[in-house]
Order: sequence, then structure tokens, then C-alpha cells
Amino acid sequence: MPHDLKHGEAPEVSGADLHWRALEGLYASAPINHKFKSRLEIVGEGLSRITFLVEPDSFHAAGAAHGTIYFKMLDDAAFYAANTLVTDRFLLTTSFNLHFSKPIKGGRVVAEGRWVSGRRRVLVAESRLVDEEGEEVGRGTGTFMRSRIALSGLPGYAGARGD
Repeated sequence: MPHDLKHGEAPEVSGADLHWRALEGLYASAPINHKFKSRLEIVGEGLSRITFLVEPDSFHAAGAAHGTIYFKMLDDAAFYAANTLVTDRFLLTTSFNLHFSKPIKGGRVVAEGRWVSGRRRVLVAESRLVDEEGEEVGRGTGTFMRSRIALSGLPGYAGARGD
């Protein structure tokens, strides 16, 4: 326990930490994410990690994850990495490029997102997917722009902040 804290006191929480926890709450509150076994973790400014359990209900006819699952995982990771830098507005994906390198046959997949550039109107972020064996199975790059939607007006975000 740090020496400057009195017994029973919680450590000081920064504005960035509050924003990051609120983004995690926003992810958890989105109805689409109730369809997947997944969890977002903001690991630092411009960095996100989403752990997904890819199950057979998301497979195509040949027995591997459909491309829509790749897009979902990659877009979400890049989006949340970029939104760590924007504290007032919800971002919108304006374009996204995907690269598939290996079929996902199921199991735990980690999507790692990283902000690349831009802070004002348009932000660029990239992401990659890593399977249970530690191999990269996909990669993507997206551009995101500020919307007119205030983050503070979204229940999943505001509720996680205690607003």
C-alpha cells in the first residue's frame, strides 16, 4: 500500500483511468456484444485487448470462423484503441482493411488494438488477432472519425463512470 494513503482509502483514480473503465463498460453494454463471449480491456493510452471465445456457431460451411467474426474482432480492438484518445465523442468507423492469414478453428482469440495516428477529426488504428497457439491469424487497419454522439450520453459509458 502506498505510504501516502490512510487505512481504508482508495488510490487516486486518474481521468484517463475513468475514461478507460467507462469504455470497457460501453463495450460490455452494447447489445451486439451479448452475442459473443468476449471481454475488452483497455491496457493503456492507444492500446486495447479483447479476448474472444470463437465457437462453432460463428463458423462458415467449411468449419472455420466466418470473415465477419474477423472483422468484428479487429474493428472493435482498433476502435477502442483509438477511442482511448477521444474523451468526449463516440467514434465511427469510416473504413477498415482486413488481411486474413490463417483460419480460426475455434478457441480463445485475442484482438490487440493500437492507435497509430491522428487525434482531432480522423484517427487511424491497427489491430491483430492472435490464436491460442500464439500465431497471428489476421490483421486490420481502420480509420475512425468523431461523431456527434456524446460519450457521456451513452448509458453504458455514463453508468461505468458513475455519471
